[in-house]
Parts: sequence; C-alpha cells; structure tokens
Amino acid sequence: MFMGRAAIRAGPSLPFTANGDISNVASFLDIRSFFFAALTAALTGLSAAHAADDFDLSPQQPGRLHAARNNAAITAIPKDFKFVTPGKFTIAVSPGGPPLATYATDAKTVVGADPDYAYAIADSLGLTLEIVPVAWIDWPLGLTSGKYDAVISNVGVTEQRKEKFDFSTYRQGLHGFFVKSDNPITSIKEPKDAAGLRIIVGAGTNQERILVKWSEEDVAAGLKPIELQYYDDEAASLLALRSGRADVIVQPHAQLVFIAARDKNIKRVGTLSAGWPDRSDVAIATRKGSGLADALTIATNGLVKDGTYARILAHWHLSEEALPASETNPPGLPKY
Repeated sequence: MFMGRAAIRAGPSLPFTANGDISNVASFLDIRSFFFAALTAALTGLSAAHAADDFDLSPQQPGRLHAARNNAAITAIPKDFKFVTPGKFTIAVSPGGPPLATYATDAKTVVGADPDYAYAIADSLGLTLEIVPVAWIDWPLGLTSGKYDAVISNVGVTEQRKEKFDFSTYRQGLHGFFVKSDNPITSIKEPKDAAGLRIIVGAGTNQERILVKWSEEDVAAGLKPIELQYYDDEAASLLALRSGRADVIVQPHAQLVFIAARDKNIKRVGTLSAGWPDRSDVAIATRKGSGLADALTIATNGLVKDGTYARILAHWHLSEEALPASETNPPGLPKY
C-alpha cells in the first residue's frame, strides 16, 4: 500500500515591512538569533557527551585543517567590497546538528564540516573567521541586511534563491539510504531497487517528493509500490528500523552518517541527489551583486586543487558529497 503525501511545506515568510524595507526588523533578528543560540547550546551540550567516537566535537578542534593564502582569490575580491568587520570573514552558520555544524562540548563553540570549510576559505582570503550562529530560517534576512558577509550552512542552490542571492558551490546535496546493519539489502541506486520496500521518510520533505515519484515509476513498470512510513521523531524512526517494522530510512545524508557512527547498527546502501533527477548543489550564499561570489569560487577551487577540500570532507566522513569543482551561480533546482 502506498502511503505518500507529495506536498512540500512552503518555507516560512520573512518578516519584511510592507514596503520591503528590512531596517525595522534588525532588532527582531538579533533577539531571535540570541534565543536560538542559547536554546541550541543548551540542548547540544546535553547530547555532545554521547557523540560518536569517530567525530571530534571538542571546542579545541586539534584536527582542523588550515589553508594557504590564495592570491588569485584575494585579487578577485572587488575593491569596493566592504567586509562587515575589516580583516574578518563574517559568516552565518546554523548549528543544526553534526557533522555539518553543531555546538561543541562546551555548548558555545560551533564546530563541524561547514565551520571547518569556512575556516579554510577565510585562510585563503587572508582573513580571520568570525562565526555568527543563527536559526536557519533567519539567514536570508540577516544576509540581505548586511549582518554577515556570507552564509555557509548547507544552503542549496535553487532558481528562486538565485533571484536574491549569489552562490559559490562547495558540496553536493545528498539524501542517504540507510538500513539495519544486518539487512541483506546492499544497494539502492534507482527506483526499481526500492520497489516494495518500507521506507521511513519525513512528511512534507523533498525526499518524500522524490520517493513518491519513484513509487509511481515502479508501479508504471509493473513493480510493487514503495510503502512510505512516517514517524514523529528520530528515535521512533530508528526504533522502527531496528525492530524490522521498516526496511530503509531516508534522510539528509550527513545526518545519517553521524547516526550510523554513533549507534553502529545501521549502514549506508546508497545516496540520492536532493534534486533528483538533477544534481543538487550546496553553496556559500552571498548578497546578490556584491561581487564576492567569484572570489569564493576561486578560493574553493584552490582548496580542491591542493587537497585541503577533500581532507576536510574526509575528516567529517562526507567524501561522498564532494564536488569536482566549485561554480558561481550554476543552474539551481527549479520551483516545484
């Protein structure tokens, strides 16, 4: 029995004033971000002690990689571009969870793959990194209002976002197929591989939208439909997988990589582009027309060339998400 819901939740509207001026809501963003940071720090501080041994979530980050200055990237920064703080590269990050970005064991330092990549970019530009923790839904307003120079927080490139922001890509956006460690399933690459399986997915998510289409393709090919299952939280989902009530769980790849390392009872059997059938890229977001995007693209490609980029992703177990090269404003996902 197919149980999918194809609708995707619309993103929350930004608190612009009636005439589109955002100056009157700056204080709102400050207050919102303060409470978000305090709450997330408290919650993460409780869970960090139980983090996977494969991931260092200490505030010191002794394994963090550093990069050499990239003169080509520095030269590409427009002469009239003004950084929020002179000499610093100020970025927004949402500490939503490891391994991408989370609070360290001190419940105040932001660590993870995105912060490490941001440090390498700052090194490349000859700048000191300044991280501003924000709620993910607040980054567009904060970037537009000039609170930070860029956003490095798992932001996917879409045609709608490109109307307001510039992008420099640095990772693939992937979902992961994970199963119980002793499950005989070894590979899921295309719709037919998932036919008849019981798959846990979040309601209203992009992965649900994709799997609905996969199930339709399977039925059209005379195969069994996919049975989508929905649970209220992560713990219930993982319990259903471990107990055999479901065959597969599909979530953003990075989240499941960390869970697999932490729990050591699930394994990856495939990945899925977040923009299937198209590739979905994750990128640094900058203000539209600021001119900074090209410099950031050059900096990323320098990290790719000298191997720093690959080592950062490997350090956080995200090598599958590597891009061959960074691009400025590539084709984004269409409006659904």
